[in-house]
Parts: sequence; structure tokens; C-alpha cells
Amino acid sequence: MNKEIRIGTRESQLALWQANKVKDLLEAQGYTTVLVPIKSEGDIDLVTPLYEIGVQGIFTKSLDLALLNGRIDIAVHSLKDVPTQLPQGIIQAAVLERGPVKDLLVYKNDLSFLDNTVANIATSSVRRKAQWLRKYPQHQLHNLRGNVNTRLQKLAAENWDGAIFATAGLERIGVRPANSVELDWMLPAPAQGAVVVVCRGEDDYSRQACSPLNDLTTALCTRIERDFLRTLMGGCTTPISAYAFIKDNTIIFSGELCSLDGTELLTIQEEASLTHAATVGISAAEKILAQGGDKIVAQIRNAG
Repeated sequence: MNKEIRIGTRESQLALWQANKVKDLLEAQGYTTVLVPIKSEGDIDLVTPLYEIGVQGIFTKSLDLALLNGRIDIAVHSLKDVPTQLPQGIIQAAVLERGPVKDLLVYKNDLSFLDNTVANIATSSVRRKAQWLRKYPQHQLHNLRGNVNTRLQKLAAENWDGAIFATAGLERIGVRPANSVELDWMLPAPAQGAVVVVCRGEDDYSRQACSPLNDLTTALCTRIERDFLRTLMGGCTTPISAYAFIKDNTIIFSGELCSLDGTELLTIQEEASLTHAATVGISAAEKILAQGGDKIVAQIRNAG
């Protein structure tokens, strides 16, 4: 019997785009599916800065509970929002082929403010704030919460020069403004641009249904990035960046740990054959910690 697969998703336009992508892929294989929208804590409180409300898991907790309670069969997340340690009883069923990984600056009029001693930039990401302050220490950073459309509307309404977004989020729902530029110098969040599907560990039907959706290259690269994040004991509230890609059967990895104010930065670049890829993220993080990263991590924890 072809059992209906209930797909849990947040209610934002981007989350629904991701869930419908999974829905289409499953139905192309002959499965019957239905979307089940669920509000997350991160969607309800749009005022408090993410770093003040314990961002790790804030966009996934409600879906995880619905999954464990049997209200849904699978949940679809932006992988960068998912804690590196999944809740007991939940497993990663598939990682879809990755989209754009870069961050994007959406600006009001032109980019002349980048040379100004005073400019106002909005973002809710601790990582983006730290990286921006390192490059533009004279600028003022402002908190910006909400889904993609809400943040674009707030940028238009406020007296800000620009705001930082993930390229993938804006492009997937077709709202990337013409007045935007990719920030090639900004290393992305671990797993940025990737979509993950999770299910209950004992649910063989859903796990097998999702298995063909798994992109092996994306799964490997994002695992390395998340290993780096986990080994540094970081989460969404820490300024940790990581990006891995494959070229000529070689894993090429870049990682960064930055202080909250952007004044301290530790970077690492690693290359390894695919046969030795499993430990790249962990070994890179251990090297960062040995270079003084442990002190930066301690400072960030104390600031919290």
C-alpha cells in the first residue's frame, strides 16, 4: 500500500518552496504526499535578536517535536538551521543538491556607502556581523529578523544603507532585487544553500522514500562543514564560517573563526583526497583551536 507521507514545514515562502521541492521529488517517484505547515518559535518572535534567544534549533524544534509525536513523517529544513546534534530518534534522510552558497548585500541606492565612515547595515546573523565589522569596523550593525519578504520590506522602510541575505533564499523564491551584489569575500555559514530532510529513525518507509533524493557530493561537503562547526563547539550564535567543495577528486575546505567584534580572525584552508575526506572538518577545527581558537570560543561563551 502506498502510504501518504506527511511533510512538515515552516510556513514562510522559502520554507514552503523547500518543502514543495521535496514533495515534487517524492511524487515523481510515485509517492503520495501532503504538506503540514507548522509554526516555529523563530517565526513567532520576530523582535528578539537570535543570539539572545538561543538560536540553535529555534527554527527546527517545533518540527522535530511534530516528527517525534507522529504528526508528520518527514521534516524539511535549511541545513544551516539544524543543530549539529540531531534529537534522539531523528535521522538525516537526505540532503538535496546544493544551491548558491554566497551571502548577498541588498542595498538602497548605490554602493558608495561602503567607502563612508558611517553606514548602517542590517542582519540578524552573528557570523555576518563579525565578518562585516572586520572589513568595515566603522559601520553600524542593526538587528533584522523575519522571513525573507519581511526583511526586504523592513530594509525598504528603515533608514539603513543595506542588509545581508543568503543568495539561495532570495533566488529560490524569485525576490532577489536588481540592487544586490554577492559578497565574494564573505565565507558562508556551514551548510548554507543546502536543504535537508529528516525522519524518525525507525521509519523505514520514509527513509527509503527519501534516499534517492540524497546528493552525495552535497551530503559529504556539508558534513565536513558541520564537523568543523561541531568540533569548535559552535552553533548559529557563533561567528564560524565554513565551505567545502570537490574539484578533481579533491576536497577543498576553507574555515574561519571570528571574534564577535571582528577584531580577531583565524582561518584555515585544507585539501584532501576523497578517501581521506571524512576527517577534514574535524582536523581543521582542531588546528584552529590549537592556534588560539579556544580563547576566542571562550570569549564568545562568556559574552553570552
